[in-house]
Amino acid sequence: MKFLHLADLHLGKSIHGVSLLESGDQRAWVDGFLELAGELRPDAVLIAGDIYDRSSPPGDAVALLDYMLTALAEMGVPVLMAAGNHDSGQRLAFGGSLLAKQKVHISGVLSRELAHVTLEDPDGPVTFWLMPYVFPALAARKLEDGDIHDYDTAVRKLLARQDIDFSRRNVLIAHQNVTADGKEVLRGGSESMVGGVGQVDYRAFDGFDYVALGHIHSSYPVGRENVRYAGSPLCYHFEETRQPAKGPLFVELGPKGSAPQVSVRTIPPLHPLRKITGTYEEVREAELKNTARGEYLSILLTDTRITPEISAFFRSLTESRGSVLMELLSEYRPFGEAQTVPAAGAAAEKAVEELFVDFYADRCGGQMPGREEQALLQFAGEQVRNGDPETDKNSPTRKEIEALLNFALGQEGAE
Repeated sequence: MKFLHLADLHLGKSIHGVSLLESGDQRAWVDGFLELAGELRPDAVLIAGDIYDRSSPPGDAVALLDYMLTALAEMGVPVLMAAGNHDSGQRLAFGGSLLAKQKVHISGVLSRELAHVTLEDPDGPVTFWLMPYVFPALAARKLEDGDIHDYDTAVRKLLARQDIDFSRRNVLIAHQNVTADGKEVLRGGSESMVGGVGQVDYRAFDGFDYVALGHIHSSYPVGRENVRYAGSPLCYHFEETRQPAKGPLFVELGPKGSAPQVSVRTIPPLHPLRKITGTYEEVREAELKNTARGEYLSILLTDTRITPEISAFFRSLTESRGSVLMELLSEYRPFGEAQTVPAAGAAAEKAVEELFVDFYADRCGGQMPGREEQALLQFAGEQVRNGDPETDKNSPTRKEIEALLNFALGQEGAE
């Protein structure tokens, strides 16, 4: 059984005010992926969550996903997709029964029984289990289990109630923060999960022949080789340029008991991200010699403040090469403060959890939340994203969410 594993498309994403839809970056990547799928002719395509960047995606993002799924359907390639924490499961799964007839299988909303699809190859059946993003409050409600208070327990109890025949081959598609012995990988700055919150130990997936993960933007195995993150298809933050090469994973799953063969298939980005650090003269000299075009750039100066003249020089130089200077920063601190030229729309690009953390830090004199406060802020973010007061009587009200934030801030009873 051959399949392509990808995740964290974040269709509709913007970086420093640049829409990756309008710039053509995400369309170019989708075209590259479809070309790759045409060459490899996989038995399935697995998409492990965060298909969209926001729960209410723009029309162009919906159109791009439609284009991608239609092309795969025309190739006759089944698609198996589970919602992530950035997705609205109800919106993503709209028309799911109709799409399933075209071999596009979407699990958007968590239920007691996980959606699953069985495909056949010469070695027999492979059952793909689709697990949309699990957070404890929703799992406790769906399973009617008041003892579920953390992510690991929620996932284990949900999987335990499924009728899975582990004597045959099984693949799980999931979107969670999966760790090995509590150790987390270095994250990219665009990932919304607060570090240390929502961990699920990889051993919760014992028995599965392959676990296709989404949520962390770097590509790597967790605990064992067949539990893997695909990573995001593009760099969505300059910190992500430090991660390994990005691209969908091509997985070849042999007979039961054999180790899957996994390889990364890179798709060159339309506009590569590049981060440059050095003194003004070092960066200036290097960039005058540089001939690269069509990049998204971040420049960090180490020895001087950013003057209007410096800003104008670098912006003019990059624009002359069809590039975009997204960040111009200085770590020179004559008065104890780092200097930044902020990008328009940066706050609007942040996930709700990140905005809650910013709010906490602002209210607490710059102090970052501790582990317990992080858990509360994360819970509030999940409720905002997944709850819908219009359709779900158990969803939190605005007042209840504000109470959570006030509690995290140590201001219980604040008006």
